[in-house]
Amino acid sequence: MAVTVIFELQIKSDQIDAAKKTFKEILPDTRAYDGFIDIYVTENQDKPGNLVLVEKWESRPKYEKYLGWRTETGLVEQLGAICAEAPIVRFFDTVDA
Repeated sequence: MAVTVIFELQIKSDQIDAAKKTFKEILPDTRAYDGFIDIYVTENQDKPGNLVLVEKWESRPKYEKYLGWRTETGLVEQLGAICAEAPIVRFFDTVDA
């Protein structure tokens, strides 16, 4: 079953433009990764640098494999260095409503 992943970051104020540039550069590889369905990046209108990535993956294990790859490449550490606080990752199932 597909899973929606919410990946939320609070970027340091002096790193916001660099973070947006990084996402623009890396997301083509994300879109090509096995199990990927969709992604978009949003920014909170009331809190600059509060970026929320809304992702759709075929399954949580496929996302976790992707996240492991991003960790191995050093991206997770790179993002951590420009964040004002620890990123938050949440997983959601679609509800039939």
